[in-house]
This record gives sequence, structure tokens and C-alpha cells, in this order.
Amino acid sequence: MRTELTLAATAPVAPIDAHGMLILLLQLVLLLGTAFGLGRLCQRFGLPAVCGELAAGVLLGPSILGSTLPAFSGWLFPHDAGQMHLLDAIGQIGVVLLVALTGVHVDTGLAKRQGRAALTISVGGVVLPLGLGVLVGLALPAAMRGAGINTGVFALLIGISIAVSAIPVIAKVLLEMGLMHRNVGQLVMSTATVDDVVGWTLLSVVSGMATAGLTTGRVLWSIGSVVLVLVLTFVVGRPVIKLALRGANRSTEEGTHVAVVVLLVLAFAVGSHALGLEPVVGAFFCGLVISASGLVNRAALVPLRTVVMAVLAPIFFATAGLRMNLTALAQPPVLIAAVALLVVAVIGKFAGAYLGGRMARMGHWESLAVGAGLNARGVIGVIVAMTGLRLGVLTTAGYTIVVLVAVVTSVMAPPLLRATVRRIAETDEEQEREKLLSGRKVAVGGTEK
Repeated sequence: MRTELTLAATAPVAPIDAHGMLILLLQLVLLLGTAFGLGRLCQRFGLPAVCGELAAGVLLGPSILGSTLPAFSGWLFPHDAGQMHLLDAIGQIGVVLLVALTGVHVDTGLAKRQGRAALTISVGGVVLPLGLGVLVGLALPAAMRGAGINTGVFALLIGISIAVSAIPVIAKVLLEMGLMHRNVGQLVMSTATVDDVVGWTLLSVVSGMATAGLTTGRVLWSIGSVVLVLVLTFVVGRPVIKLALRGANRSTEEGTHVAVVVLLVLAFAVGSHALGLEPVVGAFFCGLVISASGLVNRAALVPLRTVVMAVLAPIFFATAGLRMNLTALAQPPVLIAAVALLVVAVIGKFAGAYLGGRMARMGHWESLAVGAGLNARGVIGVIVAMTGLRLGVLTTAGYTIVVLVAVVTSVMAPPLLRATVRRIAETDEEQEREKLLSGRKVAVGGTEK
């Protein structure tokens, strides 16, 4: 009898059933295919691919497919937590690797050289929109906030969502517009790096407060966890990363570099999550340390970047779009809240970055150009929104609004940058930098140019 009970207790978990596997594969086919197609369509019109990838989820979600073909939508995307968690798991792996690659392709040397100016601009570009966002969050209807969530936690998440900038979107826009060699382009990238470090840190604090409540002890623990992660990253993580990368560089086996980097990123994500922070926080810090080590072979990471950018990231953003419900905008309070948050996000970022630029002794148009570049929130804004939804801080309506702000501000960035940079004379130093970048292959913002 005891043997039978032991065998029953240790029996393997049954694999996913045939119908569940069919639904998952069909979901992936439709999400990836639609995301890829709409993403490329957006790029042809000069828009970030993330706009089309999010639109794929909106098209297949409750906003359109759910409203027009509810029976088919209910079969394809059933209200089953286990089924959606399968998609979420794939998307989470994609976003962890995406954020890590963002960190890997940050020019930490440039950030150090422009540290004072970047820090000055970042103070204005983060503090002002963060403060305004918190005030708006306190005034937003309770329908935007998850049940049982403290108003202060909700307001802080709203503030973070409009204080961040999106390095991947910004880098892509600068490259496509030929502005990476300009001083303004370089400064925007450096400042965006500072913004994102601050944003991830604040997001980790919100995550801790949302899961354990808003208490003095919890806040101190959240801040202490961030400090501990930073200390462990540089004291323990940095030598481990250098050792692992040296070993990968000595190997002649194809794929070794990719495997080592993925292992490091996932290990850092595990570490940060174990301390109550978001996995993406550890992944981003890992990417920064990999970049700063000077040992990373970016050419060897091209296959990983291709898979992440062309497959995993589109699935994540399409899944994020699935959770948007644009029909909520038909409700006047939700529509008013969306417009108010968008206006505050744009004005706050522009005004903060402009004031920071002037304090750093930059010209009028240069300061405006920096504000235009930093205004793009893109993928980072979506990740903040997804985190808020997963933690229960945001309802579907609140989530929809935050994602819309991220998308609209990303669409605004290219024309505003073009209009402001046109008025800034190109220097001899910038022309020499352009010759240098065009004369050899240089990995900039994750793209070979």
C-alpha cells in the first residue's frame, strides 16, 4: 500500500493535452504572423515596429475579434488562466532577453563621458513627469486601479509609466534618421540609459509594495533589495560575467557565446526576482555589466538578437495587445483619463528635459530635441503596464491607457526629432564621427551600421 502511494505521489505531471497544444500553436501562429506583418507595415510608414506588434494583439483581442466574432474568439483565446499563462511564459522569456540586450548595447563609456549632462537632463526628465504622473494618478478614477491596491502605489506606477524612456525605440529612430553621430543623438542615448536605470529601480520598489503592502518596513526592504542587487551585481556578478565571457571567447563552438549570455541573463533575473524585484531589473543590470566588461562579442550575439527581435519580442507585444480593450475608451471617464495622462506625459517629459538641458548649458533647439527623443516610451512603457496588470495594480482600463500613452509618444518621436534637429547646425566633430561610423562596422544601439 505504501509503495502504491509513493508511486502515485511521485508520478510525473501529465503533459499538456492535445487540444491545449493545438490552441497554443494556433495562437502563436496568428499572433506572430499578424505582429510581423503589421510591424513591417508600420516601419514602411516610418513608425516603430512595436506599434504594429501591439496592434496585432488589439486586432485579435476583445477590442475587434472579440466584438465581431465572440464565439471564435472565445475558442481561440479561452478565459482559462492556464492557457494564457503558457503565452505569458513565452512572452516573459522574450522580454527578459529583450531588456538584457538593451543593456548589452548601451555604450557605457559614452554614458560616463556625458555623465554630468546626462544626469542633469535626466533629473529634470524624470522628476518632473514622475511628479506630475503621481498627481494625475491620485486623481484618476478608482476604476483604473486594481481592487485592494493602495492609491499611493497606483499613483507611483502611473508616474513611472510616463517618466521612463525606451532605449530600443530611441536607438532605432536615431539610426533610421541618421542622427546617431550627432551630439544630440549621443546625449539622448546617454540620458535614456540613466532614465531607464531609475525607472527599473522605482518599478522594483512598486512591485514590492504591491505584493506586501505600503508600509515603512516594506518600502525600506524594497529600496534595500535594489541596493543589494546593485552591490551583488558589481561585487559578485561582474567577476563571474568576465570569467564566463572569457571562456566563451576562447571557445570555437558555434553558439557558445549565445548560450553563456542567456544563462547569465536568466541567472540575474532569478536573483533579482528572488529578492522580490522584477526579473527584468536583474536582466537589465546584467546587460549593462556585460557591455561595460568590454569582453562581449556583439557579432556572436547577432543570432540571439535576431530571434528575440523577430520572434520572441513580437509575441510578447502581441500578447500585451491582447489585454487591451479599446472599447473602454467609449466611457467618458476613461477617455478623459487617457487624454489627461497623454498630455501630462508629453508636457512633463518635454518640460523636464528642456529645463535639464538648459541647466546643462545646451541651446534652445538642442534641449527641445533631447526632449523629443526622450518622449518615446515604447517597449519600456508597455513592460511597466504589463507589470502593473500582472501585479493587480492596474485594471484593464488602466492598462489600456498606459499602453496607449507608450504607443502614441513613440509615434510622435520621429517627426518631432526631425523638426528640432533641422535647426541645429552640424559641427565638424559630428561630421568626423559620421565618417568614422560609416567607414567601419560599429555596433550602435544593437544594430550593425
